[in-house]
Amino acid sequence: MTPGNNGENTPSAPQGDDDPFGYLYEDGQAAGATPPSGGGGYGYPGPRSSYNHVRAVGDRRPAYGQQTYGGQQAYGQQVPQQQGQQGQHGQHGQQGYGQPNAHYTAPEAQPGGAPVASPQYAPAGGGRGRGPNTKGLLIGAVAVVAVVAVGIIAAVVTGNDDDKGGDTGAGGKPSQAESVKPSEKPEKKPEKKAELPQTDAKALKLEGGTSTASDVEGAKAAGGTYVAGFDKVGAQVTWTVNGIPKAGSYKLWVNYGVPGKNSNATILVNGKKQTRPLNMENFSGGPEGDWEKGWTHTWALVQLTKGTNTVTLTCAQSDLCGTTGANIDQMWLKEAGSEG
Repeated sequence: MTPGNNGENTPSAPQGDDDPFGYLYEDGQAAGATPPSGGGGYGYPGPRSSYNHVRAVGDRRPAYGQQTYGGQQAYGQQVPQQQGQQGQHGQHGQQGYGQPNAHYTAPEAQPGGAPVASPQYAPAGGGRGRGPNTKGLLIGAVAVVAVVAVGIIAAVVTGNDDDKGGDTGAGGKPSQAESVKPSEKPEKKPEKKAELPQTDAKALKLEGGTSTASDVEGAKAAGGTYVAGFDKVGAQVTWTVNGIPKAGSYKLWVNYGVPGKNSNATILVNGKKQTRPLNMENFSGGPEGDWEKGWTHTWALVQLTKGTNTVTLTCAQSDLCGTTGANIDQMWLKEAGSEG
């Protein structure tokens, strides 16, 4: 059923007078179809019975014989005076629910067309506008720097641990060189000095009229024994020295006594005469003729070989011992740079 035919059955094909473009064809023109004029419809003359009645652009009036859905006025059309005064569900002077505004005109029907609204931008985060969150950005930057710093420190510490672990000695312990700080030099342990030999008078080999005695007080040898008779040419005593650790210069110390006058003697090492004699001066300052107050000691530099050596004190023709004499108490050796 189509509007305007009162429910009567019509053919499914459009009727000749319903063709809106009938005036364009020869048969339509022969039938009297003319272009629209004065606001009328297109096609053949006479009233239209079609629902789709062509209207001008912007014309929102209902087609001829048409009614709007539900009996309401079409969108944008004027509402009769009585409808503007009383709506279906409203009060006096109010517009009814669902009824269009009587004074409403579609934007596109207004002069100049629909207005273009400028976009409105709300500030980020809602509320009143404000700048970027600089505090949050600063906190994030500090956090990134902290993470990078921790990573670098961890890498350096791990690298140092790997270097230390790769150069350890046997058993995973650092070698002696690694245990010393770079700024320090490894300390050399002082070598323990070997005890050099020493002897008393009674252990010496006596020759040339020498003998042991103990009548003069003050001798340091065991029992106060000393060698007497060392007061004439040819008198001599010999000490056999064992255990010399290395060849070199040594100090030959001799404890002796003189009668308040200076004396000396020749030194032989392994039968070889040394360049300088043993000086036996009156270092104690005892009075002449007083043997007891003449005890003192002296030293001479000698060259020894490693192992066993013989050291001989002899009273030669040019020595003072031939006229002054001397008592021999003890003999011992010391390192060349040592004292005593």
